Amino acid sequence: MTARAPNILIVMADQMAPAFLPIYGHRGTRAPNMEALAKSGVAFDSAYCASPLCSPSRASFLAGLLPSRIKVYDNASEFSADIPTFAHHLRLRGYRTILSGKMHFCGPDQLHGFEERLTTDIYPADYGWTPDWDRPEERPSWYHNMSSVVQAGVCVRTNQLDFDDEVAFESARALFDIARSNDKRPFLLVASFTHPHDPFAVPLRYWDLYRAEDIDPPSPPPNAYDPHSLRLRHVCAMDAEPVTEEQVRNARRAYLGAISYIDDQLGRLMTALAATGLAEDTIVILTSDHGEMLGERGLWYKMSFFEGACRVPFVVASAGRFAPRRVRAAVSLFDLLPTLVDLAGGDVAGLGISIDGASLGPHLAGRDGRDEAIGEYLAEGAIAPIVMIRRGAYKFIHSPPDPDQLYDVERDPGERDNLAGVAKHAGDVAAFRNEVARRWDLAALDADVRESQRRRRLVAEALSMGEVRAWDFQPFRDASKQYMRNTVDLDDLEAMARFPRVARP
Repeated sequence: MTARAPNILIVMADQMAPAFLPIYGHRGTRAPNMEALAKSGVAFDSAYCASPLCSPSRASFLAGLLPSRIKVYDNASEFSADIPTFAHHLRLRGYRTILSGKMHFCGPDQLHGFEERLTTDIYPADYGWTPDWDRPEERPSWYHNMSSVVQAGVCVRTNQLDFDDEVAFESARALFDIARSNDKRPFLLVASFTHPHDPFAVPLRYWDLYRAEDIDPPSPPPNAYDPHSLRLRHVCAMDAEPVTEEQVRNARRAYLGAISYIDDQLGRLMTALAATGLAEDTIVILTSDHGEMLGERGLWYKMSFFEGACRVPFVVASAGRFAPRRVRAAVSLFDLLPTLVDLAGGDVAGLGISIDGASLGPHLAGRDGRDEAIGEYLAEGAIAPIVMIRRGAYKFIHSPPDPDQLYDVERDPGERDNLAGVAKHAGDVAAFRNEVARRWDLAALDADVRESQRRRRLVAEALSMGEVRAWDFQPFRDASKQYMRNTVDLDDLEAMARFPRVARP
């Protein structure tokens, strides 16, 4: 690490789709802090998650590897402690690594390279949410249903507001603690929120930012659903009860309100950076773990490789380091690990450790870089592995039991025209299928996923009996070192806690 290594603040939302953000062209959403960040930094127009589901996407984001490489297939897969994350890499380079908020780690390791974790997680750390590909006709009772849409509207408090308010407070306080500390290491702080993830409920102040008559309806369903979309409609019970136009409008209005709430939290952290004098030396990254269909194409939530579900916002900003620009090339969240190591003055290539990501350094410097995003979906609603390749204008989606899908997402961003059956694209389809065969052994992956599911369901059932030992992270507070205590002279304590310091006469 050099003396000039930058601080890094990563602000991660949950289920925040670019299509509903002003920085990607949505004119109605109020998110001034995101707009200011994008105008001052590098905004990636075609960034994708490696899997359109929380836990596998986040594990891939941290490890720089596809979900199948780390066996994080779904929201109840254990993230192995021997997988290096960008927190490990930066910690080795002298960084103070801090996590505040959601990261959805399953298993006993709830740190994965972070030196400090300021909050617990909002989701469970056990195997209770393991899917069952052996019984695809059975809908899990714990999974998404349409209650989030049917009950969308105004709230005073929710579980998610309790959590995200704590994440914002702890993240801002961490920045002030860093500024007051004698620890002069550069920091990596990940502030990870759970909004605008469903349920779609927001306080009145965010609801009233939008008018019902200004909420655009979703695009209509296709003439015929593809097989995976039909399975998603089943696993999320989308046909179990009627949903009215008003309920759909309420859900979309609340979702926009939740984006504005996240924007306020981003603004709070940017204000803290400025107040502490840390802003000039800090790279700020804004992203999300995956998107949200929000009724588009007759679908809700994520779990597919349509743009609404798998494309994510991605902005990297630092005054004086990166000139403001837009990047059209396709990139992936798993590109972040080599990028952070690069920015910290290191080189992943020299470590002899395999990764799937590529540094975004060329893109940040205004040069051409890799134009490719790869994805896998191995969880609820699937009956076999689903893989995706995005390169140039095209996106190819393949799963052994289903017809192929090929979309020109630049010409057809709504993905209405499947080119896989068009004669003039037969060569493209053949090339993509050959690439899939080279990249994946899908039969072996299918077998591995099913065996993993069977093991975890057995373990989950056994561990639910008798005395239960939870893996959920328990934040520790040493009260003997907080506020005013007799272990430190009062004047010294007050001087250490005050920022900026007051010069003593």
